[in-house]
Amino acid sequence: MRRKECKIGAPMGAGRDAAWFLIVFVGTMPFPPVTEELVRRYDVEAPRYTSYPTVPAWTSSFGPADFAHALERAGDALSLYVHLPFCRELCTFCGCNMVVLRERSQIDDYLDAVEAELALVAATLGRRRRLVQVHWGGGTPTSLDERQIERTWRAIESRFDVDPAAEVAVEIDPTVTRTSQIELMRGLGFNRLSIGVQDLEPAVQQAINRIQTAEETEALLAYARSLGYRGVNVDLIYGLPHQTAASWAKTLSRVLAMRPDRAAVYSFAYVPQIRHHQRLLPADALPPSVQKLELLGLAYDAFEAAGYRPIGMDHFAREDDELSIAQRKGTLRRNFQGYTASPASEVVAVGSTGISDVGGVYAQNVRPLPRYAAAVRGGAFATERGIATTEDDRLRRELIQQVMCHFRAKLEAPAVARFGAELARLEGLVAEGLVRLSKDTGGAVTVEATPLGRIFVRNVAAVFDARRRPEGSHSKAV
Repeated sequence: MRRKECKIGAPMGAGRDAAWFLIVFVGTMPFPPVTEELVRRYDVEAPRYTSYPTVPAWTSSFGPADFAHALERAGDALSLYVHLPFCRELCTFCGCNMVVLRERSQIDDYLDAVEAELALVAATLGRRRRLVQVHWGGGTPTSLDERQIERTWRAIESRFDVDPAAEVAVEIDPTVTRTSQIELMRGLGFNRLSIGVQDLEPAVQQAINRIQTAEETEALLAYARSLGYRGVNVDLIYGLPHQTAASWAKTLSRVLAMRPDRAAVYSFAYVPQIRHHQRLLPADALPPSVQKLELLGLAYDAFEAAGYRPIGMDHFAREDDELSIAQRKGTLRRNFQGYTASPASEVVAVGSTGISDVGGVYAQNVRPLPRYAAAVRGGAFATERGIATTEDDRLRRELIQQVMCHFRAKLEAPAVARFGAELARLEGLVAEGLVRLSKDTGGAVTVEATPLGRIFVRNVAAVFDARRRPEGSHSKAV
């Protein structure tokens, strides 16, 4: 078993009594067996912790002026997220904020608004415009044609200083992406792709309205690699209708044969009360929780056997990939784009529903395209809700980050006193075999998720969440 330790300082602005957190990296191990009784107790609603405080805790009293003040406090190494919401058709499993494209003119109208927002952001930031990461997400960004892709990129580079070493990534759907598009983007400076796959079983694809052949995916991945794209990711989802152990094993085998650099294997979040289009899914064909965990176990064992390193709760990366390197170094982080090795500690987002994490606040834009466009064209930010984080939030966020990224954190004595109630609640998870607690002679306490506890890492992290919301706010932990 491999073991490496490194100390991480307390969050900036946390005060002199803040904790130090110790991250310990442990080598891979087989996926542990899980009892039905354990699943019954812990398959409850829990955040994915791409932020803390999580979105349901944000408030509409936070508005455009608050966001503007946050931008004025931004650092000098930023990540820029551009939300491009358009899709050719609706995938019924989808949890993204998207718009079904009806007319091509919709895109140009939207890009007018995005350019206006980019100008507002740049003017408010002043000289602090260095981008070390750019990410285009959606929706399907390759719904834009070549002219629109280049237009959007020129709007960014004319207003910001894109670092020559920046990670520049785009999410793509192989069924709507032309080789000419990824060739153009490579020439503009894009160097990473995230390819949506979900599942390659025809019965599953039919149920979720996402028809995509393995050959399409394989050809596009191979072509991207020939152009020099690195860190190529594939997205898979377990827990979809009609998935079985046999069909899922076939999908995993086909994907592993393509040798992506990394893979995200997400738990399907069935939240029809929030995503109403999910009511179109055959709910009776969804695998029950225990079977769903078996699918995760198959993925875990398959990727681990193929030489991939488990990253956090649902990612896998080759040993030479940036995510694996960042995990070994202790620099792995988690944000709304998932696990990241980017040196940017702050994210500025543009576009409908875009979420920024900058200047000590979270801020989200409005969703309806007309409202978004009207705001930014009128010279104002389109912020609809957000939250300014407190010292306590920042301490809890750092602790939750370490649990979610590395499954283990050490609280020095000042933090032990501060989080006494949380440590007491963890005793219940210790009794279940999900967590180990150990105390050294200096009074520090180490919290470590066991191999079994890593499966329920969202439940472990939730112990440190002081802003938990009522049921109906999050998907199930399993």
